[in-house]
Amino acid sequence: MPSRRWSPRGAASRADAPMSERVAEVYSLLIPLLDGRLIVPRTCVAEVIGYQLPAQVLGAPPWYLGTIPWNGKPVPLVSFETLSGALLAPASTRTRVVVFHALLGKLEAGAFAIVAQGFPQLVRISGDMVRADLSYVRPARAPVLCRVRMLKDSPLVPDLEQLELMIAEETSASTTR
Repeated sequence: MPSRRWSPRGAASRADAPMSERVAEVYSLLIPLLDGRLIVPRTCVAEVIGYQLPAQVLGAPPWYLGTIPWNGKPVPLVSFETLSGALLAPASTRTRVVVFHALLGKLEAGAFAIVAQGFPQLVRISGDMVRADLSYVRPARAPVLCRVRMLKDSPLVPDLEQLELMIAEETSASTTR
């Protein structure tokens, strides 16, 4: 007898069904930036914490802000805005840090963090709510997969694997400087 799993819409689905049939909705976070938002699956995020001043890394590019302590380890902190060519936003009382699980295992701490310009918002996303924004032109070397249109918003979908590789490259370069 095939196993049955819970479906977000309340009906059971077959475990051997294609992924598109089993996953109707994905819990995601909308992460506010200075001029826009990122959207990421909730499972990629380890924790959202208050902003803390990072320990600077000598010779790092402007987007690599330094490291912050998290779970007893120094975690790289980056500014997505600066990485995308914008100016670094000043920290405020609403500034938060979103800690991500390192997906590729390239970072010693097993995580990295992005500065958010406010509290991330939890949303449930389904395929009928979003569509690709074909007018978006991705900046060179920016870790962005695409931009999507959903309701009244157009968040960016970051390439978390590319971002992890960029951070790992800078982290190894800073230890040889």
